[in-house]
Amino acid sequence: MVEHQLRARGIRDERVLAAMAELPREIFLPLELEEDAYDDTALPIAAGQTISQPFIVALMTELLEPNPGMRVLEVGTGSGYQAAVLGRLGCDVLSIERQPELAAAARARLASLGLADRVRIEVADGSVGWRLGAPFEGILVTAAAPRVPDPLRRQLADGGRLVIPVGPLSGQELLQVIRRREGFEERTFGGCVFVPLVGAAAYDEETVIRARRRWLGSWRGQRP
Repeated sequence: MVEHQLRARGIRDERVLAAMAELPREIFLPLELEEDAYDDTALPIAAGQTISQPFIVALMTELLEPNPGMRVLEVGTGSGYQAAVLGRLGCDVLSIERQPELAAAARARLASLGLADRVRIEVADGSVGWRLGAPFEGILVTAAAPRVPDPLRRQLADGGRLVIPVGPLSGQELLQVIRRREGFEERTFGGCVFVPLVGAAAYDEETVIRARRRWLGSWRGQRP
């Protein structure tokens, strides 16, 4: 995975490569998908969510430019894999998850890896961030928003980096936002497809449900 999916596709940060080489990705997946853990694809987990493709995890981590002791807000804990990568890199991570069952399972996995002291998981609406912990030196969002949520911009420290997929539910652009004294610098890093970020500052749940129904109806209509 590291040599053929990450290094060969341009991931250069040796610390990121080492962290992903060390982590047993299979423990973040349902038992029936463990043999697919190192495939070059996103995979389903509980609660209708996914664990991101290894390359996307590596790219988002590299764009965050993590350092030991860096205070990072992660929005969307999911399986806990992205938080584990950041924890292995020495970051102090606050991860927010909407689904209590995902949060509980991720806490157990991170504890088994000795990362409980590096990663704290809260159940809340991650689209509005975590005001009491702000500002954060890095913010990483693992779900797609229609635009960069204003609360996350406000909670980013000067010089800090925010990495987030932004765009419609059908497909997004991976965006890096750097907070400068005079404003925000934004760069895009290619197309991607993430599950939607649901919350007060992102997609509302009814919109997501309607979109999924339309997609399912279209898919059924195309079947022979």
